[in-house]
Amino acid sequence: MRILDFPLPGPLDRRRHLLLDALLWAVVAAPVGYAGVSPSYPRYAVPLLVGKLLLLGAATVASRRRPLVALVLVVLGSVVDGNFVFAIPVFSYLTGRRSVSAAPVAGVFALIVAGGTALNLGLLGTGEATWFLLASVLLFAAVFPWLVGRYRRQQQELAAAGRRHVDALIREERGAAERIRLRERARIAGEMHDSLGHDLSLIALRAAALEVAADLNDRHRAAAGELRASVSAATERLHEIIGVLREDGGASVRPSGETVADLVDNAREAGMAVRLEAASVVAELPAMTGHAAHRVVREALTNAARYAPGAPVDVRLTRDGERVEVCVVNGAPPAEPLPAPPSQGSGLLALAERVRLAGGTLDAGPRTGGGFVVRAVLPATAPRVEAIENDPVPSGGRPGPVERPVDAARRLHDARRRVRRSLLVALLAPAGFALVLSLVYYPVATAGTVLDRATFDQMRVGTVRSELAGLPRRQVESPVGVDRAGCEYYTDGNFPLAEPTWRLCFTDGRLASKEWIA
Repeated sequence: MRILDFPLPGPLDRRRHLLLDALLWAVVAAPVGYAGVSPSYPRYAVPLLVGKLLLLGAATVASRRRPLVALVLVVLGSVVDGNFVFAIPVFSYLTGRRSVSAAPVAGVFALIVAGGTALNLGLLGTGEATWFLLASVLLFAAVFPWLVGRYRRQQQELAAAGRRHVDALIREERGAAERIRLRERARIAGEMHDSLGHDLSLIALRAAALEVAADLNDRHRAAAGELRASVSAATERLHEIIGVLREDGGASVRPSGETVADLVDNAREAGMAVRLEAASVVAELPAMTGHAAHRVVREALTNAARYAPGAPVDVRLTRDGERVEVCVVNGAPPAEPLPAPPSQGSGLLALAERVRLAGGTLDAGPRTGGGFVVRAVLPATAPRVEAIENDPVPSGGRPGPVERPVDAARRLHDARRRVRRSLLVALLAPAGFALVLSLVYYPVATAGTVLDRATFDQMRVGTVRSELAGLPRRQVESPVGVDRAGCEYYTDGNFPLAEPTWRLCFTDGRLASKEWIA
């Protein structure tokens, strides 16, 4: 029935839940109520009927939050009224549908089997056939619906896991696009800082040299000063733009074909006093180390042009085994540094990150006696490239942990495995339980009651009972609806029900008739 398919997604709709619970109670109470209003009416029929209906109502209310409690109430009610058996499959299904863990339910079923066995065989003295019938009812009216409900729950979890998997893949795609965007912005920022900043510093240095030239007239000297001021303003705007673009330390792109020697030559042309000392083996450096060395020299020359104009600069590249040292040292400026916006230190921070990614270390700071030194130690062999963290970016800026696609895929795989396992259990568990039940019932029912056909054929009518060879020591119950005095019933051991097969009737202690029961 579709009305039993709980729970509902989203916030609880109280009115709808009340309506569904009322319909559920009406369905399970119908057999009990019909039997209660049908004649004949036993004593205290009305109070008993009201109590039974209230018990079903309590089970219905409890089934939403405590489905296992509701199932126990209905099973207890079946001890008083057999019509409660119609409600057991319903609440068993709801228990499987709404219970998270299977262990408590399995424990309750085990207690019901043990208690029912002790009650029927021990206290009430019912026969083995009756016990087998009640155990079969428990199997097909309780265990099997519970397995079906649990399978339905696993299906719902599989669908939810599939949705989470799709959401995680979408978030991963968005995160990948966001990371590409951020890397491109960082690359642009680094390129602007390294290339344009370096060129602007050299232009400012040339303008300053023109401004102090002795053979320049006042009009041209003023124009050179305006040029230097314009370059300083452009540098300040460049740093503002870089601050907007640089959301994390990005890697710059090395100008095609430019070497450290080219950097030094450009600086000399701009008027800087630069001395280069580079070992010949430095040209054989791996690409990442070469880029980092180029970046160190360019950043150091740019800073020297800005903050120590006119000071001599030494650029030295040496190799010692598996390490390459890049050292750029500038002296103290002979005059005041060029007017420029205050440094934010982003260039050295980005440079330190680039050196770290190349597998080296960077040390930069003032030198004793004046001046500044930038020293980087880099590997002479190709370093191991660090893996980029693949943390997804939450869409919409929502904080909190985000499930990665690999985790969502694992959850989806686990959910599919649970569904397959639940389906397998739902199909095989009843058959296995029935087999175990039969293996338990059969030895008990047939012990001392089996009469084989050869012994039956040798029995002669008129023989005294005590002289019948091979007569079993105990009998089986007579067939339903048959009550013949002086007759005994035995089985041939048919599995699993051990139904009566032979009927022996005695008169005055002698065998009067024998027959096979079809």
